[in-house]
Amino acid sequence: MAIQWFPGHMYTTQKAITERVKDIDVVIELLDARLPGSSANPMLAELTAGRPTLKVLNKQDLADPARTALWLAHYNALPATRAIALDASLTTPAQAIVRACHELSPNRGGMAKPMRVLICGIPNVGKSTLINTLTGSRKAKTGDEAGITKLEQRITLADDFYLWDTPGMLWPRIVVPKSGYNLAASGAVGRNAFDEEEVALELLNYLKTHYAAGITERFKLAEFDAGAIAAMKDEEVLDAIGRKRGALLGKGRVNLQKAAEIVMHEFRAGNLGRVTLETPEEFAQWLAEGLRADAERAAKKAARGKKRKPAAESAEGEGPRPD
Repeated sequence: MAIQWFPGHMYTTQKAITERVKDIDVVIELLDARLPGSSANPMLAELTAGRPTLKVLNKQDLADPARTALWLAHYNALPATRAIALDASLTTPAQAIVRACHELSPNRGGMAKPMRVLICGIPNVGKSTLINTLTGSRKAKTGDEAGITKLEQRITLADDFYLWDTPGMLWPRIVVPKSGYNLAASGAVGRNAFDEEEVALELLNYLKTHYAAGITERFKLAEFDAGAIAAMKDEEVLDAIGRKRGALLGKGRVNLQKAAEIVMHEFRAGNLGRVTLETPEEFAQWLAEGLRADAERAAKKAARGKKRKPAAESAEGEGPRPD
């Protein structure tokens, strides 16, 4: 299943960013530290026209710290890019954003040349929580649901520091299938855009390989150790979780939909331990495979178009046939 979600307000956001970035000094892209590659918008580099970029790996308290270090090194190696990790609800780390922006654009500051910053990110990544932390007030709506912020808003952090908040935005076409699943699992995609059972199975497939102990401990699956969980089929793990949590239908059958909802809720809440669903190397491989598959689809489509075109031209060139 290919997961895609690009409602109308995201197209509006795309146009707003294109216009706003003309007067912006630094772009902040807020990423989910549990899926730093999948939550990075590939369309943003084009939209922001090469402006200095600060990558903020948010929700670091939910992510695997060793993998967070790998991602910070990956992004800090990119030109005109800084990367920091933080929990948006903590005041002191959040102030690091202001310092990083001045490092990326050292010639801005003061009333004559105020710092102008644009903050972007996927839905439900924590932008509004971060803004409320920075300002010390509830200037932005928050919620554990994709698409809370719908309109651009300007926020003054200091007399010489202006921040423009934009609604969460994905991109029109997700070419990396694994990214689609990870985004859905994190809550960045609207619920009507994916099948929860399928996403939960993909999530369990990764967790049982890399974080099996978290599954056994959280769901109290004492009869299975981490090795046994890793060897089980994804469907068997989901079934065991459903039975343990009482998600049952008649005749002892498991309500897989309910079990899937439980798995995703526990992941989003961080109850399965500190988890990161991808490394830089894994994501690079997924991206290469996705681009290759996308190029093959485009080539096949072009070939079908060429076959149809001569046939249509031949039909148009025929004159009226005699009776």
